[in-house]
Amino acid sequence: MPNELLHKFEYASYTKYLIFISFIAGLAFLIFSGQQPEPTKNFVIALLVFATATTQLWINQPKSFSRSSRLLLVFGTMFVQIAVTKGLLLLCNSGTFGFLKPEAGVLIAPYALAPLVMSVLLGRNHGLYAAVFVSVWGSILFGKIDAPLLLCGWISGFTAVYLTLQVRRRSKLIRAGFGVGLAIWVLGLTFGQIGPINWFSPMANDWAMIGIQSALAFGNGIVTAMVVGGALPILEHLFQITTDISWLEGSDLNHPLLRRMTIEAPGTYHHSLVVANLAEAAGEAIGANATLCRVCSYFHDVGKLVKPEYFTENMNFERNPHDDLAPTMSALIIIAHVKEGVDLALKHKLNQQIIDVIQEHHGTSLVFYFYKRALQQHEDARAGGKIMKMREDDIPEVREESFRYSGPKPQTKESAIISLADMVESASRSLEKPTPQKIEQLVTELIAQRISDRQLDECDLTLGELRIIAERFRFTLMTMLHTRIAYPKPDSKAGTPRDDVLRPDVMAASKKPASAPPVSAA
Repeated sequence: MPNELLHKFEYASYTKYLIFISFIAGLAFLIFSGQQPEPTKNFVIALLVFATATTQLWINQPKSFSRSSRLLLVFGTMFVQIAVTKGLLLLCNSGTFGFLKPEAGVLIAPYALAPLVMSVLLGRNHGLYAAVFVSVWGSILFGKIDAPLLLCGWISGFTAVYLTLQVRRRSKLIRAGFGVGLAIWVLGLTFGQIGPINWFSPMANDWAMIGIQSALAFGNGIVTAMVVGGALPILEHLFQITTDISWLEGSDLNHPLLRRMTIEAPGTYHHSLVVANLAEAAGEAIGANATLCRVCSYFHDVGKLVKPEYFTENMNFERNPHDDLAPTMSALIIIAHVKEGVDLALKHKLNQQIIDVIQEHHGTSLVFYFYKRALQQHEDARAGGKIMKMREDDIPEVREESFRYSGPKPQTKESAIISLADMVESASRSLEKPTPQKIEQLVTELIAQRISDRQLDECDLTLGELRIIAERFRFTLMTMLHTRIAYPKPDSKAGTPRDDVLRPDVMAASKKPASAPPVSAA
């Protein structure tokens, strides 16, 4: 019930109208408060800019516009920046602090606050959007449009977005803050907010004041970055957004589920690591979120912890448990690892995007090995039934739906990449003497098979991106499956036959039984 209520508020039109009205009311308060000429004219300008901003967001970012939480984040962050800018400019004009002169307001306005937050949380397009419109609103707070304030806002905002295109460590935010401070300092020198400086008579300059003004400019960018860095965890939690910083923190292999996997399902653990390498390389090649691909790959098969011995990569040499089961029951166990993975993920409070990948990484694909086995048994039963003079109606039909995963199909590029990487890695284990030609043929056939089975219909991968993904898979698999030369033993003599055939196979206990299904069956 709470989730349904939140979903209703998230996409309800009246929630959006409430956000827009609140933002307009806030702008009116900031513009009409204080002594400034022509506040009504400025408010009309602000309304026109608001109409342009909402239209721009609706056209270029329809997904964000459709969600009330995203609108609240975008317009709420921009309003906070405008309000702080208004307060700091009033402080400079009040003369409360001697070193904060009216012209110092341009140096201490937090131009990068909204662009930094938007760029890190929602991406560079949202960051540029915030930089453009928040600077325009901030420049009309005190009457006529303040050109230096507007240009400082634009250039500082663009600098902040450029320096945070891919933030994987919080220290990069500080570097971005330093870059913003440098931009403000250069613009301050250009527009005369720092100085004045007499380059022909250096001794006549007030270097102490110039030093304070320079410190304010650099401090502005650095303090803004520190505030954003501190606020990010709170904003991520409130708005259910995961940044690359959090994904990187979530890639710790000491997570309890992964530690369990190393002990209880070591084959699945190794499989997940290889899938992570494949998915990350492919995601980076097409511009998807590579860090998300890696972390979600670690957990995509976590459901196999419930019955690890039923999956080929974890079977020992002595016994194949599927020998004692009907194909329908075997398929049921294999398919159930998705639901069991979701249950474990919810129990350990994993990120919702990880849960989505667990649900989607098999889509509605067919457990082909056991389906074929069931068809063969059905044919054998029909042949035997004719001898026994049994009616065909007494022999149960094999329904393909019973051997398909319940889905849903991959909904995002990252989920589709992980799905393909999982399939390719599993199938590559069955290659004997892998060569570049065999690997290329395998990858091409498997991806074509997923396309023909319509498993990629609901994600936005293009054919061009699938070609790039296939190339990255081929390259990564070739580097992992290459053979090594056999080094001679130090005491061996030339011409002496090697006695490898006489030595016991120390890995025999870890090999799968002959009757085990192929790894790709799961």
